Amino acid sequence: MNFKRLLQFAAWPTAAGVIIALLAMLVFPQLRGQQPINTMPNNAISGPYSYADAVSRAAPAVVNIYTAKKVLERDPRYYNNPYFRQLFNNSNVPLQERMQRTLGSGVIVDSSGLILTNNHVINGADKIQVLLNDGRYTSAELVGIDSENDLAVLKITLENLLPISLGQPNNLRVGDIALAIGNPFGVGQSVSQGIVSALGRWGLGINSRENFIQTDAAINPGNSGGALIDARGNLIGINTAILDETGAASVGISFAVPADIAMNSLKQIAEFGEVQRGWLGFTAAPLNDKGIKLFGTLGLIVTGVEDGSPAESAGLVREDVIIKVNDISLGEGVFPERNYHAVQNLVGNLKPGSTITLKVLRAGKTQDIKAVAGIRPTQTKT
Repeated sequence: MNFKRLLQFAAWPTAAGVIIALLAMLVFPQLRGQQPINTMPNNAISGPYSYADAVSRAAPAVVNIYTAKKVLERDPRYYNNPYFRQLFNNSNVPLQERMQRTLGSGVIVDSSGLILTNNHVINGADKIQVLLNDGRYTSAELVGIDSENDLAVLKITLENLLPISLGQPNNLRVGDIALAIGNPFGVGQSVSQGIVSALGRWGLGINSRENFIQTDAAINPGNSGGALIDARGNLIGINTAILDETGAASVGISFAVPADIAMNSLKQIAEFGEVQRGWLGFTAAPLNDKGIKLFGTLGLIVTGVEDGSPAESAGLVREDVIIKVNDISLGEGVFPERNYHAVQNLVGNLKPGSTITLKVLRAGKTQDIKAVAGIRPTQTKT
């Protein structure tokens, strides 16, 4: 009997201990050799808490640009005076010359002193001055422009320049960190931070060629031509434009030319003095609903072929329906707008001498046409 009581007395503490141990193992999984479950993504806890290192890498390559050009305007002493305005009948008010000044930003991309900026920053300038991050001030020479991408290349002659490191715009994802460095409102070099809001923006009516990186990093007048960098300080774009429909400065919708496109323009300008783009010499438009029914496919219908053009030499004719360009299909599924844009970019960025394959539908049959891009008639070899 005493032994039975002893067992009953010991059972309760033992049971309680087992229960406590089980609860402890549930709450603290490491006690049973397992790691606790982390509900946060790895990059949320491994990302930097400061972007100072990225900025310190890129900032020495970002410059302030100041331009001046001579303009003629009506002499306000006469134009604003009712007596003289009547005497000169408005249009005959004497003209006077003055210097118009603008500001912007640029990015040193080569130790030889080559700088990328926007064409609209230096357009028509008689004098271009560059202020470096280290305080040095010098004049700059215009090497050339790419007006279709609103880009310009400048050259300065200074020693110990620190060019920016180049990033990989093709690897960007929406949500990646983006930092804008420039000279907003002429206050001096400043940095703003945001994310990549969208990729491949086009159809905005800003440039004739559009494939923008969109960001919400604050970009204001004076930031044009400055650097858009990633979280490691690598150049991913040249800040070019902001959406301004309210008259306000930055509204969080800004656009940058991808760095790889800008560098391609720079290399050609440095070599040829201009951007040499391939020319095929035909025009095309997406089939409308009536055309889709008629031809039984989606695609681009050729609306014109220039005489003596590479397209004519290759055998392309009016009313051919293009259903594939290289590996970009246009004739399958719902006509994807992004594929149309991809074809525009592909054709628009062809280099002279490169070959492109067009799969066309003609008289109910498909055939491949290979065309070799030429040089635009407005361009000459140098």
